[in-house]
Amino acid sequence: MSPSTLSRVIQRLEDESGATLFVRDNRSVKLTAAGQTLLSFTQQVLSEWQKVKGQLDQDNQLLRGDLSMYCSVTASQSHLPGIIDHFRHRHPQVELKLTTGDPALSVQMVVEGRADVAIAIHTPDFPAELSFQQLDEIPLWLIAPKEANLTSLPQINWRDHSVVLPEAGPSKRIVHHWFAEQGIRPRVYATVGGNEAIVSMVALGCGLGIVPQVVLDNSVASQRVSRIPLKNIESYKLGLCSLTKRSGEPVIKALMDQASEVSLTH
Repeated sequence: MSPSTLSRVIQRLEDESGATLFVRDNRSVKLTAAGQTLLSFTQQVLSEWQKVKGQLDQDNQLLRGDLSMYCSVTASQSHLPGIIDHFRHRHPQVELKLTTGDPALSVQMVVEGRADVAIAIHTPDFPAELSFQQLDEIPLWLIAPKEANLTSLPQINWRDHSVVLPEAGPSKRIVHHWFAEQGIRPRVYATVGGNEAIVSMVALGCGLGIVPQVVLDNSVASQRVSRIPLKNIESYKLGLCSLTKRSGEPVIKALMDQASEVSLTH
């Protein structure tokens, strides 16, 4: 909608609620405390409506509704098709809305209500308010530029090589922990967002990196790097997550059940 239409909608909301809901200036828009209260109320109402709608649809023996999903580009290629293909076949009236982006944001997207479900990595500090259905366990590999001719860990003198590190997300904790356990102080070339970016920078000869196997298997730059196996490094626990309080909603439950079936086949 146009900015003028949006302004009228906001004004009408504020008039009807009798409170200032947004703080606005030329560069940003933020919710006030009243706005946060109304947002929470609205999410509860929509959640309850989805439950009622799902019950009505069950009476008609056909599941309907909207489902928003978030995942990385890699996950949309590697794990999502196996879930979505079967889900669409079973529930053709459910409209799926997919958003892709940085996997470090997956949990945040669900917690903040910007996605109903997301493919995420389970971590020790995984939010208690989220349900998690594991899909796969993915090993991490050390990668080096092909021209470096490195094929095993003992070949590497860490003082001679720079390292490209992840700037956020589960990889940051796992990679930093592995270096600390090995007593290695890496010479950092750069910190970047996303494992795909690490593969690209290593392929360009910027240094070494540690990335999950699924990213390598789906990267166009994978032929320009060498894979070096690592021992004693934590694997990714990849799965589908949703808010526990919404797990009973028919559409979300149907997708989580589908994910459970997929995980049993791995």
